[in-house]
Amino acid sequence: MNKAKLFVISAPSGAGKTSLVKALMERMPELRVAVSHTTRKKRPDEVDGVNYHFVDEKSFHEMKKSHRFIETARIFGNLYGTSQAEVDRILASGHNIVLEIDWQGAAQVRSHQDDVVSVFILPPSMDTLRRRLVDRGQDDMETISARLNAAIDEIAHYRDFDYLVVNDDFGAALDALERIIRDEPADLSTGRQARVQAPLLADLLS
Repeated sequence: MNKAKLFVISAPSGAGKTSLVKALMERMPELRVAVSHTTRKKRPDEVDGVNYHFVDEKSFHEMKKSHRFIETARIFGNLYGTSQAEVDRILASGHNIVLEIDWQGAAQVRSHQDDVVSVFILPPSMDTLRRRLVDRGQDDMETISARLNAAIDEIAHYRDFDYLVVNDDFGAALDALERIIRDEPADLSTGRQARVQAPLLADLLS
C-alpha cells in the first residue's frame, strides 16, 4: 500500500475552495478531511464537528499552548487551527487527507509535515471573485471589500504551492483536483501553469 499523503488546498475567499473540496470528497470517498477548529461564529447552514469545530478563544489558545495544532492562522479577526492528532490518525489509517486552509497554514504544514502536496485555486478574474462573494450572501459589503483586498496578497503566494488550478469552469476544476490527487500530473504544476496563466495572474495581481 502506498504511503498516505496530505493534500493542502488553499484559495482566496470566494474562489470556490469549499465547494470544490466538498464535491471532491463526494467523488473520492476514500479521501478524508481533517475538520478545523475555529473561533468564528457558526453560520446557519453549518454543523459543529462537520464544517468546523466551533470553540471560544480561551479554548483555542489553550490548545495552541499545548501544541495540539499542526497549523493556526488568524483570518479576518477569527482564529483557525488543524489538530495534529487528527492528521496523524488519518494518515496512520492509510487514507490520503485533504486540508482546506489558507496560505499561512499551508506554509506551517509544509514546515512540519512530510509528503505534503499543495494546491492553490485561482478565480478566473477579480470581477468573478467579487460577484461570488456577493452572491453567497454571507458577508456585508465592508467585509467583502476587505476580502477582495486580502485576495491580492493571498494570490501573490501562489508560487509557494505545487499545483495551480483555475476555477472558471467548476467541473473542469474538480477534474483537475482529482487528477492531482490520483496522479500529481506535471501539466498542472505551478511552474507550468504560471506560464499558461500568465495573463490571468498579471491581471489578478495588478
